[in-house]
Amino acid sequence: MSTDRRYEPLALFANGEWRLSGGDGAAEVVSPIDGVVLAQLPLASDDELDATLKGAAEGLKVWRAMPPLKRSGLLRRAAGLLRERADSVASTMSLELGKPWSEARGEVLKAADLIDWSAEEGRRAYGRTIPAPDGESYSTVLEPVGVVAAFTPWNFPAVSPARKIGSALAAGCACILKPSELAPGTAVAMTRAFADAGIPAGVVSLVHGDPSKVSRRLISSPVVRMVTFTGSVAVGKHIAELAAREMKPCVLELGGHGPVLVFEDIDLQLVAKASVAAKFRNSGQVCVSPTRFLVHSEIFERFASAFAAATASIRVGDPFESTTNMGPMSSGRRLNAIDELVVDAVSKGARLLLGGKRTGNSGFYYLPTVLADVPLTARIMQEEPFGPVAILQRFDHPDDALFEANRLPFGLASYVFTASASRGRSVSSKLESGIVGLNTFTTSSTETPFGGIKDSGYGREGGIDGVRAYLTTKTVIEKFAPGGGHIAS
Repeated sequence: MSTDRRYEPLALFANGEWRLSGGDGAAEVVSPIDGVVLAQLPLASDDELDATLKGAAEGLKVWRAMPPLKRSGLLRRAAGLLRERADSVASTMSLELGKPWSEARGEVLKAADLIDWSAEEGRRAYGRTIPAPDGESYSTVLEPVGVVAAFTPWNFPAVSPARKIGSALAAGCACILKPSELAPGTAVAMTRAFADAGIPAGVVSLVHGDPSKVSRRLISSPVVRMVTFTGSVAVGKHIAELAAREMKPCVLELGGHGPVLVFEDIDLQLVAKASVAAKFRNSGQVCVSPTRFLVHSEIFERFASAFAAATASIRVGDPFESTTNMGPMSSGRRLNAIDELVVDAVSKGARLLLGGKRTGNSGFYYLPTVLADVPLTARIMQEEPFGPVAILQRFDHPDDALFEANRLPFGLASYVFTASASRGRSVSSKLESGIVGLNTFTTSSTETPFGGIKDSGYGREGGIDGVRAYLTTKTVIEKFAPGGGHIAS
């Protein structure tokens, strides 16, 4: 495990040049581990954003004209650099996010895999030939949509940019990245890998600034032709509204409130331990995090005991310590939000089985928390609990569990655990979500699409669908003269 706690200076990147200062001043980046200021984040002015847009337009011309094989090679080189730098990038991520170092390193390696997949998939952006009448030819070609504005969250600061930048560049697009101000260092490291790999100037840009100001400036610009955003439902709807005004397509990966249907025929100890590992990964700050565990009444109390026992074994502490299972939350704001949800639930009758309070003398640490029998009037049953809180509820009939699972407007990820293959498939088909984990908490791989329905967004990232999202279809219709040449109709 790395013990390197250096945090590199933060910068803007546009037109192939790094800038350590911004026209709109700077903001502090604070470590959630101990509340120490890590660095000053340069904020781009309107003029700097406009210059970035101009550079991206020029970069697009070069990149889209480059043969796909050459583009693929440069992207794979960037993925290779990320792997070489995985230790240092993981340290940066742990410092600014509090994610355990081993988890952070795993995320960096997954980001490299995603870029590799996109690099190869970009070489297979096939058009097609369509059957046509004699003397005519119908075909389609796939073309890059143009410059993409990408807004990424703090909870997965390597994987989210990798999905967006990798897919966009593989399709032949240029990309302007606006990461979260809570975890900008990882975005700087990601951007540096693309730049050092030889990606032409303007093809990848990195900007920081007030989210509202930057999003409005980029989305309203005629240079930007597509928007991709990962984050909260409220902000996602705002982004979609801005893009709709300009008739620009979006890919939106928004929040969730993942239901887990646990039937009476499962291996109780095995599923309880797997549930705890999935729930408290990244301090529960995961959009596909399992949150509402709907457990059959026959096994509810035993499952709750096993779940609480496994949760009690989680060691909360310094993310750089090898024995740490869970680090701090990302910010004081997130810590307060979770505490308010827990206090509200308990005040309305929920049973507190474990945790339910802050811990530590510094930083933003919250104990892994387990609530049982939470009334529907509690806020946590309506709002996404983006933190280390698990909700255990009981059901008697599968229809009751399905009703609760589908009750909320979210539709990102759902989970089913049962020993019956037929029941598993039947229940999975009735869950309203973009992703279903059947006897697993795995929700994504480099090969599979990722995304939700309902308020959890639209469009897909990853797999074939990920690159396809950044391509447009052009139809070409030709008519030929009897002698073989073209003729105007």
